[in-house]
Amino acid sequence: MKKVYLGMSADLIHPGHINIIKKAASYGKVTVGLLTDQAISTYKRVPYMTYDQRKQVIENIKHVDSVVEQKTLSYVENIRNLKPDYVIHGDDWKSGIQKKTRDEAIIALNKIGGKLIEVEYTKGISSSKIKNAINEVGVTPDQRLSSLRRLLRAKPIITLNEVHNGLSGIITNNISVELENKTIEFDGMWASSLTDSTAKGMPDIEAVDVTSRLQSVNSILGVTNKLMIFDADTGGIREHFNFTVKALERLGVSAAVIEDKVGLKKNSLFGTDVEQFQDKIENFQEKIQSGKSAQISNDFMIIARIESLILNKGMDDALLRARSYIDAGADAIMIHSRVKSPDEIFEFCKQFREFNSDLPLMVVPSSFNIVKIEEWEKRGVNIVCYANHMIRSAYPAMQKVAKSILLNGRSFEVDENEDCMPIKDILNLISV
Repeated sequence: MKKVYLGMSADLIHPGHINIIKKAASYGKVTVGLLTDQAISTYKRVPYMTYDQRKQVIENIKHVDSVVEQKTLSYVENIRNLKPDYVIHGDDWKSGIQKKTRDEAIIALNKIGGKLIEVEYTKGISSSKIKNAINEVGVTPDQRLSSLRRLLRAKPIITLNEVHNGLSGIITNNISVELENKTIEFDGMWASSLTDSTAKGMPDIEAVDVTSRLQSVNSILGVTNKLMIFDADTGGIREHFNFTVKALERLGVSAAVIEDKVGLKKNSLFGTDVEQFQDKIENFQEKIQSGKSAQISNDFMIIARIESLILNKGMDDALLRARSYIDAGADAIMIHSRVKSPDEIFEFCKQFREFNSDLPLMVVPSSFNIVKIEEWEKRGVNIVCYANHMIRSAYPAMQKVAKSILLNGRSFEVDENEDCMPIKDILNLISV
C-alpha cells in the first residue's frame, strides 16, 4: 500500500478531523504525525489535552494505522524519515503562519517523489466556537493545578498578568493579539498581594488575611481557566504557610511565591528606604521544606523569591541563597531588583544558569521593564510576571471619570470618553 502522512494537533476532535482521516485512508496506509505540545506552543495556545491523551484518542480512530511524534511545526524531518507517497492537509494552510510550513513540505516531497493532497476545509466546523464552549464549561482544579509544570515543559518562556478581581481575571484570560501570524496571549495569572490589598483599600503590609485573599482567588478562578501563581509574601510562620499551601492546592492554584524576608511586610520596591529584614538561610530553607511536605500533589510548586539585590546584599549572597533554596526543595527561583537597569538581573541569570540549567527562573520586571520577552528567553528566564499594571491603569481611568462627573454636574461627557465603555458593552460583557 502507498504510505500517507497526516500532520495533526488533534486537541479538539471534530467531524473535520474524521473527514480528513477518511480522505487520507483512501490513498493508502495512514500515519498521523501528532504535534507535540512544544510544537503547538510555537504558534498558538498549548492544547487542552496532553500529548499522551491526544495520542490515545488518535490511535483508536478508524483508518489510523500508526502515530508518530511531529516535534516541530515543520513536516520536513518526518517526510525525510518516513518517505510518504502522499502528505494530506486541509486547504487552510495556504496563507498565514503555516504557509512557510506548506512551502517547505512541498520541497521535501519533491525530493522523494511524493505528492501533497489538499482537502477542502470542512464547512460548518469552528474550532474557535468549540474552544469558547470549553471555556464556558471551565476547568477542574486538578487540570489548572498541573498546567504550570506542563507549560514549563512545553514552552521556553511563559507570561503572567496581574489580576485582583473577576473582571481583571476575565481580561487576562481572554485577551489576545495577532502578531506575525501568531496568536499571542498571557499564559497565566498573578494573584498579587499588592494589588489585592489596594483593591480592598488596604496597605500592602499583609493586613489582608489569607482567608480574605483566598476568597478573591476563588472568585477569579470561577470565571477563568488559565493557571494562577499566588503571591504569598513571606508565607508567614511555617504552620500558617502549610495551611496556605493546602488551601491553594484545593482551589487549583499552580504555585506560591514566598520571599525570604521576616517581620512586618514592606513592599520590595521601597528597598532600603524603609527597614526590611532578610531571613536567615536556614530558617527559609525550613519554611520551603515545610511547605513541600504539606502539599498533597506533585504538581504544586513553591517558588523561592530572593531579596538580596533589593536589600543591597550583593550578587554572591543572592547566588548562595539560590543554591541553598534549591537544596531545600524549591521548585523555581524568583530574583528581584528595584534598579531600572536590568544589568544585575542579567548577571544573576548568567551565573545562575552556569550551575543550574534546568530549574525554572522567574522575574518580575516592574522596575527594569525595558527588556522584551525575547531577551528574557535568551537570558534563560522561564517566567515573566507583569505584576501590578492592571490596577495601576484602572485607578487613573476611574479617577478621571469621577472628576468629569463632578466638574460637569452630569455623566454625559463621560459617555464620550474612551476611558468609559458604553453601557451596552458592559451589559453584554458577562454572558449569562
